[in-house]
Amino acid sequence: MADQTIDTPSAPARAEAGPSSSPGQPPAGGARRGPQHAAGPFAEAQDGALLFYRDWGAGKPVLFLSGWALSSDMWGYQMLDLVDEGLRCVAYDRRGHGRSSDPGRGHDYDTLADDLAAVLERLDLREVTLVGHSMSGGEIARYLSRHGDRRIARAVFLAPTTPMILRAADNPDGLDRHLVEHVRGAIRADYPGWLDANAPPFFVDDTSPAMREWVKHLMFECSMKAVIDCHRAMAEADFRDELRRIRVPTLVIHGDRDASAPLALTGQKTAALIPGSRLVVYEGAPHGLFVTHRERLSRDLLAFARG
Repeated sequence: MADQTIDTPSAPARAEAGPSSSPGQPPAGGARRGPQHAAGPFAEAQDGALLFYRDWGAGKPVLFLSGWALSSDMWGYQMLDLVDEGLRCVAYDRRGHGRSSDPGRGHDYDTLADDLAAVLERLDLREVTLVGHSMSGGEIARYLSRHGDRRIARAVFLAPTTPMILRAADNPDGLDRHLVEHVRGAIRADYPGWLDANAPPFFVDDTSPAMREWVKHLMFECSMKAVIDCHRAMAEADFRDELRRIRVPTLVIHGDRDASAPLALTGQKTAALIPGSRLVVYEGAPHGLFVTHRERLSRDLLAFARG
């Protein structure tokens, strides 16, 4: 949600259960026991955490990474649209989110980038268009710096929180650390209440009440450990050097009414740092543009993924 800080309700593998697993649940302890699990397809992270993924369609692959506290369900509209146009769409739940394992650790960007690598390798995806909303722009940047771009053809930063949120001597227009920590404290004290209070700027006036509730519901499914740890990681990261080293064609899409990740602090700076990138600004769009501007977004993603 808004609150003049970072992010808000970002809303719309195969493993086999071992003897210690219950039907429909990942194996106890988060360790995968085989190639296929009854609850659905999973990729196994380096520490044994299970990452639920969905894999639709065929053709050029597009891999979607979700915003802070959101699961892969947020991408349903874009995935349907792109699959109908002949693309293969993959999205997964970050650890502690949705149907993935909740190991209570690993919400730093290094581990999250390695989790992305595990999904790419599990499905052996190549020539991929990566699409990341909000905090997951940092996962794209960290993946490229840790693993290279051998599997990646293009990248889309959608309403990113990169390159750097906090104020510093060389980032004077960043947010005050005490403000960010105050927001985190409010989230920790009453997460549902904070989401309700900060939801309005995440949407536009004609966003239906049902759509708003759906997005908040997705955020309620995130574990509190992941909510707080990811918020901290997102707030304290500095991706400026990593963005300068990105060499794949990159599209940055941002709304000029984004109260969660203001355009001047995030999207504009991200585009300025990535060599050869293109910035597209959606007039009147908030942070939740994946639902408020979903038809335009699908068209732009389709055109970019097709190259």
